[in-house]
Amino acid sequence: MTYESWGRFFRSRPARVVSLDWPHELPSFDGGSVLPYGLGRSYGDVCLNNGGTLLDTRGMSRFRRFDRETGLLECEAGATLEEILDVIVPAGWFLPVTPGTKFVTLGGCIANDVHGKNHHRAGTFGRWVRSLELRRSDRRSAPLEATIGGLGLTGLITFATVQLRRIESPFLLTEAIPFRGLEEFQSLSDSSDRTHEYTVAWFDSFDGRDARGIFFRGNHTQSDARARKRRPMKLPVPPLLNPATIRAFNTFYFRAAQHPEPRVQHYDPFFYPLDAVANWNAAYGRRGFVQYQCVIPTAAGLEPVAEILDRTAQSKMASFLTVIKKFGELASPGMLSFPRPGTTVCLDFAVKHDSLWPMLDDFDAIVAEAGGSVYPAKDSRLSPARFKQFFPQWEQFVPYIDPKFSSSFWRRVMA
Repeated sequence: MTYESWGRFFRSRPARVVSLDWPHELPSFDGGSVLPYGLGRSYGDVCLNNGGTLLDTRGMSRFRRFDRETGLLECEAGATLEEILDVIVPAGWFLPVTPGTKFVTLGGCIANDVHGKNHHRAGTFGRWVRSLELRRSDRRSAPLEATIGGLGLTGLITFATVQLRRIESPFLLTEAIPFRGLEEFQSLSDSSDRTHEYTVAWFDSFDGRDARGIFFRGNHTQSDARARKRRPMKLPVPPLLNPATIRAFNTFYFRAAQHPEPRVQHYDPFFYPLDAVANWNAAYGRRGFVQYQCVIPTAAGLEPVAEILDRTAQSKMASFLTVIKKFGELASPGMLSFPRPGTTVCLDFAVKHDSLWPMLDDFDAIVAEAGGSVYPAKDSRLSPARFKQFFPQWEQFVPYIDPKFSSSFWRRVMA
C-alpha cells in the first residue's frame, strides 16, 4: 500500500508506518511525531507526516453497536463509509451527511468535518457525532469541538457514535437540470434548497460566470418496484487530462448527465459518481493535481465567485471538475471547521504550469476580501498568513493539539 494523498502532488515520505489493529495496541510515542492515516482521500498534505510516523487505522474497522430502532451507530474509526452503508442501508438507515466518495474512513470524516449535498439541511458530519474515544500521548482530554475538524492533531480517534437518518429505501427521486450562468444557478439553488434535501451543481470551466452547467437535486423516496440498482454511469476519463480532452469530456457530460424530469435513482450513482472510475486521480499525469475549494460568504454575493470562474476560464488551465453549492445557516461544530453560510466553489488543476500558483494566490486574495475561507482538506499551498487569516480561531485550537501529533500541513501553515 502507498501512503500518499489523493492529489499526488506532494511526495509522501513517512519515516515509518504502524498498522493498528486494536485500539489498545498503540505504539510507543517516543521519537518523532505521529499522525492517523485512513485512506488518504484528502487532496493535499493534511493526511501526510513526512519524516514522522503514520498510524494506519484501517485495521480498526469493527462495528461495536448498531441500534436499529434509534439509528445510533458505534464503530471504530477505520471503518469506511462503504462498509457502513452496506450494513445500515438494508436496515432502513443512511448517513446523515456524506462527502462525494464513500472510500473514506469514519475518523477522516470527523477529523475534516466533511460536508455534502445536504449542508443546507443537515450541516456538517460533526453535528451528528454523539461521542468518540480519543487516545492521546499525554492522557489529557480535548473537547469534541477541537477534535471535530481538528485535522487529526488532537489524538487518535479509536471509535465514535454517530446518529444516522431514517430512509424508506435505497432510492432517491432525482433531477439533473441544465442551466446557463451563475444567476440561473442562484435561482435554482434558492428554490431547490426549500424543496430538496440534496442540491449541488456542476459547471463547465471554459466559459467563466456564463458557463453551462447541470443542477442536481434529490430527495429520498420509497421503494419503486420498477427501480433497480444500476451501475453508475461510466465516465470516459481520458488517460491524460489536458484542455482539449477536458473540453470534450465536458461536452459529453453536459449531454449525458442531464435528466430534467424526475427519476428514481439508486443512492450510489447519485452520491458517488466518481467512485465508478478507479484511480481517476492518475489521469492528471505524473505531477498530480491540486484542488482548490473556497467558500464566499452570503453577504459578499456572487461577484467573487464569478471572478474566480472568469479567471479560471481566462487562464486556459481547465478545471476537470468544477462544483458549486450553497452552504446553509447551520453552524459547524469544530473550531477549524470549514463550512459557513455562503457559496462554495471547488476546482481542480493539473500541476503543469508555473502560472498556476500565482493564480491560486489571486484566488486567496479574492476569498480574503470577501471574508471567506479555503478548505484545509483540499489545500496544497496556503501560506501561513492566509491560513491564520482564514481561521483566526487557530490560537484557540492550538492548546488542544496532542504534543506528539503533527502533519506536513500543520508544519507548513504554522511556519
